[in-house]
Amino acid sequence: MSKKYLVTGGAGYVGSVVAAHLLEAGHEVVVLDDLSTGHREGVPAGAEFIEGRVQDSAKWLDRSFDGVLHFAAFSQVGESVVDPEKYWRNNVGGTMDLLAAMRVAGVRLLVFSSTAATYGEPVNTPITETDPTAPTSPYGASKLAVDHMISGECAAHGLAAVSLRYFNVAGAYGDCGERHDPESHLIPLVLQVAQGRREHISVFGDDYPTPDGTCVRDYIHVADLADAHLLALDAAVAGEHLICNLGNGNGFSVREVIETVRKVTGHPIPEVVAPRRGGDPAVLVASARTATDRLGWQPKRADLAGIVADAWAFAQKIQQQ
Repeated sequence: MSKKYLVTGGAGYVGSVVAAHLLEAGHEVVVLDDLSTGHREGVPAGAEFIEGRVQDSAKWLDRSFDGVLHFAAFSQVGESVVDPEKYWRNNVGGTMDLLAAMRVAGVRLLVFSSTAATYGEPVNTPITETDPTAPTSPYGASKLAVDHMISGECAAHGLAAVSLRYFNVAGAYGDCGERHDPESHLIPLVLQVAQGRREHISVFGDDYPTPDGTCVRDYIHVADLADAHLLALDAAVAGEHLICNLGNGNGFSVREVIETVRKVTGHPIPEVVAPRRGGDPAVLVASARTATDRLGWQPKRADLAGIVADAWAFAQKIQQQ
């Protein structure tokens, strides 16, 4: 059955891919984005686009909507450290305004784009949803605050909500891919070296307690992530706030990623070892058992070479434009 969904932040990387999947499933999609970090050309064909702020979502939300998928947030960890008020005002304040607008409009279904940054330094590997949350940045803290806010909304007002805590999202889907400015994610940064846009890739620390001394991260294809959002819409229960980690359950080191980019692109990738960055855990890997059990979700695109190949195809397309 076709339904109508509001996708906040739907001109951004993950939001645009989820919007495309919703359209492919036969749903009506309205994208709300202020284009502060998103791109108008990223909004998939067939979606209605509203240029506006999530803080003003009451202007557009009404009972015709069946649910909201909420991606509108600032997400740069380093920026959040030097400008924390920007993150509290937008990520937390904006979500508070959105929840109020949903309550007034009678829209009682929410899927929220959360993050593994809510956990901070991991206590266990792989990380489960019952592990302690101790974010090490205002970005992670703002997302955790929103999770708490949603829990209260579910208990007090019967909202059906699912928070999806992403680990490292990568890859591309059709015309939707990573085009952050500034870019901070490893795979697109290494691809920029392959394109000649950077002289080398910096490896921040090669003395971690991992097989090759570099940090290990869990990479998930953005299309697998989108699949989880559609499953979450069907799995949400009134009055319950379900939290699910999303990852492959396998980790790849920084040097494994660099070597994979070399193989996929056929380009040499010079690397320079730099000092460790503060707050970088040695290993971040997800347990996605809850997503499997509650959503019926399984990643289908877990091969690192496939993830890199999709990202490389998108990066070349953007460079040619």
